[in-house]
Amino acid sequence: MPGKKSAAGGTVVSSESLPQASVKLKRRFPIGQDWQLYALLFVPMLYFLVFKYIPMYGVTIAFKEFNMFQGVWSSPWAGLDAFREIFLMKDFYKVLRNTLLLNLLDLIVSFPAPIVLALLLNEIQIKWFKKGTQTILYLPHFISWVIIGGMVYQLLSTNTGLVNHLLKASGLGVIPFLTDPVYWILTYVGSGVWQNAGWGTIIYLAALTGINKELYEAAAVDGAGRLRKIWNITLPGIKPTIMILLIINIGHMASIGFERPYVLANPLVTDVSDVISTYVYKVGVQSARFSIATAIGLFQAVVGLIFLLSSNYISKKVTDQGIW
Repeated sequence: MPGKKSAAGGTVVSSESLPQASVKLKRRFPIGQDWQLYALLFVPMLYFLVFKYIPMYGVTIAFKEFNMFQGVWSSPWAGLDAFREIFLMKDFYKVLRNTLLLNLLDLIVSFPAPIVLALLLNEIQIKWFKKGTQTILYLPHFISWVIIGGMVYQLLSTNTGLVNHLLKASGLGVIPFLTDPVYWILTYVGSGVWQNAGWGTIIYLAALTGINKELYEAAAVDGAGRLRKIWNITLPGIKPTIMILLIINIGHMASIGFERPYVLANPLVTDVSDVISTYVYKVGVQSARFSIATAIGLFQAVVGLIFLLSSNYISKKVTDQGIW
């Protein structure tokens, strides 16, 4: 409704036009209206900018004959020489094989573990016991891999480990957990499950809270047992979460953490324990071949991106679930 003329000749704005003006102002200046939310968003954006995006200029080292005294920009260009060199290295294919193998075993064994734990915790009816169990399962996540490595050696060492002492006392043979390649892989995967499974249940327990409780009541009326409810209600309810996390894990197939393989490795199992992260450390830090190390890291990132996009595409085609 347009404004009316006052007796003094001025225009009086009607009350109906005020909300419209307010809406137009909000559309034109949204940051000013919700500045608190934008301020909260500023901190994580600043973190990613400083620690994720700005360091990307260092990728150019892979295409240069890097000299630390000349710096990144002043070092001469070398083109693809670093990539040609790494593809001619026999050790590179060994560490790539080990990285893919260990990550694949982690995906097969470690990925379902949090799902199973979350389903079991969801079935516990005693609240204090459920909370206590969750706390105990979360604790290993906060233990450093250096400490976990010491615990593993104290428990599973061939000569001084507690487990092998008990096996000897029982009249059984000693198991070379840390010196035999096959047993070392089992130890590697098992320690990863122990450390990360409990922490991974947090996301799935949060997803379980979004399932409508009336579905369980209707299933109970129809005579469904616990296993039938889990199979027909619980698992379909958390299926989107499972698929998204599966895609993310597949995207990390070519990358692997440094601490876990480095701490658990020893000279007797280098054929299976050397991975890309430890190889980059040996080549880049110990041998000071920074261009080679950067080229390996860039190759690893590109392969990981291909895995991520491929898994997301296949997931959307098969299950209609994807990240984007």
